[in-house]
Amino acid sequence: MNKSLMPNVFTSHHHWYTSTVESLASAVTPHGYDSPTSYSSPSVLYSYDNALHGFSAFLSQNELQKLEKHPAFVIAYEEARATLDTTRTIDFLSLNSRTGLWPASNYGHDVIVGVIDTGVWPESRSFNDAGMTPVSSRWEGACEGGQNFNTSMCNNKLIGARYFNKGVIASNPKLKPKVNSARDNDGHGTHTSSTAVGNYVDDVSFFGYARGTARGVAPRARVAIYKVVWDDGLCLTSDMLAAMDQAIADGVDVISISLGFHELPLYKNPVAIGSFAAMERGVLVSSSAGNKGPAYGSVHNDIPWSMTVAASNVDRQFSGTLLLGNGREIVGWTLFPASAVIQKVLLRYEQKLAMCNSSDYLTKVATNEIVICEDTGKSGMVFNQIYQVSNSKVAGAIFISKDPLIYEAGEVSWPGIVVGPKEGRTIITYAKSHKNSSWVSMQFQQTFVGLKPAPVAASYTSRGPSRNCQSVLKPDVMAPGTQILAAYVPNIEVARIGDNIVLSNDYALISGTSMACPHASGVAALLKAAHPDWTPAAIRSAIMTTADPLDNTRSAIKDNGFNLAPASPLAMGSGQIDPNRALDPGLVYDLAPQDYVNLLCSMNFTRNQMMSIVRSNKHHCSTPSNDLNYPSFIAYYENNTKTATTTFHRTVTNVGRYGMTTYKALITAPKGAQVRVYPRTLVFKRRYEKQSYTMTIKYKSADKSENTYGSLVWMENHGQHRVRSPIVISPTVYFKPPV
Repeated sequence: MNKSLMPNVFTSHHHWYTSTVESLASAVTPHGYDSPTSYSSPSVLYSYDNALHGFSAFLSQNELQKLEKHPAFVIAYEEARATLDTTRTIDFLSLNSRTGLWPASNYGHDVIVGVIDTGVWPESRSFNDAGMTPVSSRWEGACEGGQNFNTSMCNNKLIGARYFNKGVIASNPKLKPKVNSARDNDGHGTHTSSTAVGNYVDDVSFFGYARGTARGVAPRARVAIYKVVWDDGLCLTSDMLAAMDQAIADGVDVISISLGFHELPLYKNPVAIGSFAAMERGVLVSSSAGNKGPAYGSVHNDIPWSMTVAASNVDRQFSGTLLLGNGREIVGWTLFPASAVIQKVLLRYEQKLAMCNSSDYLTKVATNEIVICEDTGKSGMVFNQIYQVSNSKVAGAIFISKDPLIYEAGEVSWPGIVVGPKEGRTIITYAKSHKNSSWVSMQFQQTFVGLKPAPVAASYTSRGPSRNCQSVLKPDVMAPGTQILAAYVPNIEVARIGDNIVLSNDYALISGTSMACPHASGVAALLKAAHPDWTPAAIRSAIMTTADPLDNTRSAIKDNGFNLAPASPLAMGSGQIDPNRALDPGLVYDLAPQDYVNLLCSMNFTRNQMMSIVRSNKHHCSTPSNDLNYPSFIAYYENNTKTATTTFHRTVTNVGRYGMTTYKALITAPKGAQVRVYPRTLVFKRRYEKQSYTMTIKYKSADKSENTYGSLVWMENHGQHRVRSPIVISPTVYFKPPV
């Protein structure tokens, strides 16, 4: 609704919206209802004043048509449903108490992170408030009581808890939430919030794996929970908007959203609408890229004014050890949760049996023996073999596979260890040479760190280009998301042993961009504490331009979705987050709200579609431009075009500690492209000074469509700062923008 048209007779926007909706009531039974008794008059579910100006209500088609004639009407859209997208990761990200971002930010002290998710398990040790100071008076939120949740469960760490389900209940009148409060009965929200800001908890593990001290990325930050996801993952637009509206009003500094709405344009997407309002208030929204990879164009939350986070692994392997009868020890991958040691069991290898494609045959031939299963390279074969073994009566299995996706797999319910082809040949040779007397022992619950290469872009992480705004490269950055250990709901299943033993735990290993997002959210909270005057765009820029495109072998980061080929910016954005370098990025690409409005003005939206996002007439469309001052670049070409030319204009701000400094451009041109930057040198005389440059890309179309990649690095003369931006040249995207 256009709030500027609210009549003076109304004392508040809520009063106005309520009166407007009540005036829509019809004496005629709406289409779709059997009788007047099955239909109730329309009423306001939520009224919004921060994330947008408007309301949500359950209306008939006739009532909607009446509303559309209201002079203040802007736009209406139907409910949409969202999808849900750490003991080692802190060390892997090089966060430490001696130097860098942790001490500089006082571990995120007093920054408030709002987590919009499935709720929270308040008793989790990760939300203890040891070492936390009293809550600042600037906090205007609340700890709402509800089913199995009382206000005393909040503390100086968990400072707020709210829940929103009016939209879900209105759309599903027969639905009765299992837990009608902010309490988490899924685990997802507890996991993500503890990853971002969890306090220190000693000696946690996942049934012996990943044992260590759990802590969030910003362990001295505070968390406010906004539950919007209900039974069976049900999350609707109206509830999401209500949560974002409230989080902004409560005074959070960062919003972390590990879920997303597919196939929605920006002007219908509640995350996009709410995050625009948050950005205007100085609140950074960090969101997950989605788990629909490795398909190109699958990224969601591709919102120009938020930070979109892809997922990677860490340098940790969960392992088991094989001891062969000849004394040879071999280490492989496993997540079998039992502490059992399998001693000297007969090892069976036969070529037909090694296919491991029939649980019945495995039981018939190798009951109570350990079998060797060979993956011939067929896609997904090793996962089917694990399934067949788990449904047989063998004592265990050794899986020989080079499928990199196995390292993204979850726990296995039957004794099994995965080894590579080289180790597999050693095992087969031994089994053949001692055909009827070969034996093997197995030991589990081991964890090794220092795995190389790492990080690796996860196969499941959704890829760009963006469908909503093709001129902005998405995702932005990559963060740890595979097999992340964090707090969980202790009364639901997280693993099994065999068919009948169900295991639960107060910490769980989960994978997804949902797990990557809170890592980046935590880094944003640390930067907010260290640089409270930085805008959301400056914080995002610092994270992006200091991200690392290289792994721990100092080679290009690999992509698990494409057989460990070099990962592209369409998978990892600018690279893996590097929190300590982000503290002092040298230069930042800053943006003001009007810059995003200029972008929207170039996107052929109607006036009402624009108003759905920007909410007011105070912004103007006098200078529309799709050339956003973004820390990355993407250009497109048509296959039938011989040469394509794209020019970008950028402005950087010197935020380095020293005022007088000089930067020079270092260009790695994408294959087949010419890249020119002018000027090639940027000279700054003082801190916070701005300098502008242009970059022109000329690209010759190849015979076949392909994405090509490069980078622009602004290198400071004395070498302290490297400000890197990825460059992507892509064939014209044939994905139609959502409508």
